[in-house]
Amino acid sequence: MRFYAERPARVAWQLLADVLVIAWAYLVVRFAQAAQDLIDQLQGPAGALRSAGQTVRDTFAGAARTASGIPLVGDDLAKALNVGTGAGDSLAAAGRRQAQLIDTVGLWAAVAIVAFAAVPVVLLWLFVRVRYARTAGSAVAARALDLDLLALRALAHQPTRQLLRVAGDPAAAWRRDDPAVVRELAALELRALGLRVPRPRSVLGEHVADGQRGPAEQLTEGRDHGGELPGPARGEQA
Repeated sequence: MRFYAERPARVAWQLLADVLVIAWAYLVVRFAQAAQDLIDQLQGPAGALRSAGQTVRDTFAGAARTASGIPLVGDDLAKALNVGTGAGDSLAAAGRRQAQLIDTVGLWAAVAIVAFAAVPVVLLWLFVRVRYARTAGSAVAARALDLDLLALRALAHQPTRQLLRVAGDPAAAWRRDDPAVVRELAALELRALGLRVPRPRSVLGEHVADGQRGPAEQLTEGRDHGGELPGPARGEQA
């Protein structure tokens, strides 16, 4: 796989997209943390309620212990004071439950913010980047072997308007194995992926333009068609 293009402009756009996605995810996480901290501030009343309950419980518990030492009525008075101790316990428990509820709400609020604001963007970014990496990697492998496959891919994926700029009937030219059209179609696909177009091959050390045949190809064609080799005509001296 190839995660980045070869053309500088496409690489710049890819790097910019990567930076923007990372920055967006960071900002969303920070916002989620701030929202959780804001919700956690609501635990102040819950903490006050829990503290008040503990104070009431401790006060009535101490009074009950003191009253239990009074002769005759001590036990009855201690039982009456224990009711206040139970009320203090109830208040403290209510404060703890409220604090736990606020903590849970804050946590899930942060999770929801990240899940709805950051996760879809990151997943879409990963999908696009991995798909490009696989496509570009296969295109680079095909470029090293033969341009015909890239030309076929261009016929299947590139817009018709761009294909018609290459040839009046690009599909027919591809079927005829027109070297100039095949190379232009392959170049169209490579440019769309931000990849470099290979230079035309040279024959016998000389540069061969698109659509032209070199000496070796002319020689092979003459043999295939049973023709005579280029050279002096019969009866003439070289």
